[in-house]
Amino acid sequence: MSRRSRARRQSRQRLPLFAFFALLVLGAGAWWWSQRDEAPAAPVAASERAPDPKHTSAVLALPPVEQTRPGVLAGEVPDVAPTAAPAAQRSTDALPAFLPAEARATLDLIQRGGPFPHRQDGSVFQNREGRLPRQTRGYYHEYTVDTPGLDHRGARRIVTGGKPPREYYYTDDHYESFRRFEIGRGDAP
Repeated sequence: MSRRSRARRQSRQRLPLFAFFALLVLGAGAWWWSQRDEAPAAPVAASERAPDPKHTSAVLALPPVEQTRPGVLAGEVPDVAPTAAPAAQRSTDALPAFLPAEARATLDLIQRGGPFPHRQDGSVFQNREGRLPRQTRGYYHEYTVDTPGLDHRGARRIVTGGKPPREYYYTDDHYESFRRFEIGRGDAP
């Protein structure tokens, strides 16, 4: 067999291997692209962070914001111990003051199971940074809280834990910090 024939034969044997690796790289890139978040972190105006005095929470005893930031106890989210409240007050009217008004609409969609305005809503939140308590994959799901004036998803999210949701977390800084909250057990939002 001539040298040229051997070279052709070896190159034909390498071609399927090269094609396989090229497809593998393309597939990994497509998967990565589908997992990324499209929205850049949007600054939140000071007026949006100010609690609305009409929506004070008689149901929740909330921890200070400093305790919800990652730090020495990264990965642990402080529990919010509900105080005893009459059943009449245990509705979503008693949502925490730190939640923006748009969160009510998002919670309503979560309770109804959709339809959601963003394709990522309801997708699995992977907790890559470990800022929420460790759970099995698929336990947490994320939902967009609309930010008025933006033409993209913005930075505000509600992350739920469990199916149906048993835990609720809010972030206004695109997963840098979370605040745990509870919704009323009686009425749906």
